[in-house]
Amino acid sequence: MPKSLADYLEINYPLRLIPDPDGGYVFEYPDLPGCLGQIDSLDDLAEHAEEARRLWLETAYDLGKNIPLPAQREAYSGKFVVRIPKTLHRQLTETAEAEGVSLNYYVGTLLERGQVEHSLSVRLELLYSKVDSLHDQLSVSYRSFPRQHSSRARELVDVLPRAA
Repeated sequence: MPKSLADYLEINYPLRLIPDPDGGYVFEYPDLPGCLGQIDSLDDLAEHAEEARRLWLETAYDLGKNIPLPAQREAYSGKFVVRIPKTLHRQLTETAEAEGVSLNYYVGTLLERGQVEHSLSVRLELLYSKVDSLHDQLSVSYRSFPRQHSSRARELVDVLPRAA
């Protein structure tokens, strides 16, 4: 169990990086509640994340607060069993052989591709939602513009001298 501030500063706390849809990134140390920050570029991550962690630990230590140790993350073996139809098993095996790779490697790449496509799909839906929202806001602005413009134009026409 760490006893000094230096002991806590030596601990490697996991860092989570979250892309901000509006640009930049949010970083956080999940084991240190409230220890987070925002950066514009990944070039700034090391410096700002380390500063946030150090300041959080120093402040908690100085105030006599409980400083949690990093949670034990569940270890993943990279193995799991999946039951699939025999016909699919055969198709996967034949395709892996044709590609010159093992069945495990081939299925792993298919799963990874599917996961990436799913993640991208979720992010695209978020972007589509934002674009739709902006479109709706702009449509309201543009629909009201001609009416405001025409009423202002009528006011100007009313004060202009009439040609004979």
